[in-house]
Amino acid sequence: MSKLFRSFFRKVSVYLKVTKATSIARRYFVMNGFDGAMTVFGIVLGSWIAGVSKPEILILASVGACLAMGLSGFFGAYMAEKAERDRHLKEMEKATHNNVDPIQYEASRFVEIYVALIDGLSPALTGIISIIPFIFASVGWMLLENAYMLSLALSLTSLFLLGIYLGKVARGNGWLYGVAMLIVGAFTALMIFLFQLFLG
Repeated sequence: MSKLFRSFFRKVSVYLKVTKATSIARRYFVMNGFDGAMTVFGIVLGSWIAGVSKPEILILASVGACLAMGLSGFFGAYMAEKAERDRHLKEMEKATHNNVDPIQYEASRFVEIYVALIDGLSPALTGIISIIPFIFASVGWMLLENAYMLSLALSLTSLFLLGIYLGKVARGNGWLYGVAMLIVGAFTALMIFLFQLFLG
């Protein structure tokens, strides 16, 4: 079994190197992970301000949003990546007179699914993390007020960790990137508060 795993991961490494897809997947992960965290953050904060008192409502709204983002992300990324890979393969076929290394075809087919999965799963992952407190509240393991606070804290933590990751990618100061992400979260919170005040 361990040999199978090692063989699989070696093959994945080759595919990513051949297609140069690592940076693409990384961008999808950060962008859509950010979308997932911010979407649920907005739903939770808006619901708290509006006085929503049933955790099931927040769970349903957040899961629905995560599901929509996940499915649209997966299929959108798959179709876009497939189109780009098909175009690239045709250009290679033309340049080499149909003498393209078979691994290029294998790698392209793999990367189409790989990138689509990252695009689809990343918003669901960061979003679902922030829903966990409301699941606890729905079964009586946590007070709703505490669930609200913990959920918002988890969303901000997800944003901060994404910032840290971006900092490592950029080989810069991860803490600065993390703080920048938190500022975006704070700005979003301010906009929601102002919108609520405007509505009265």
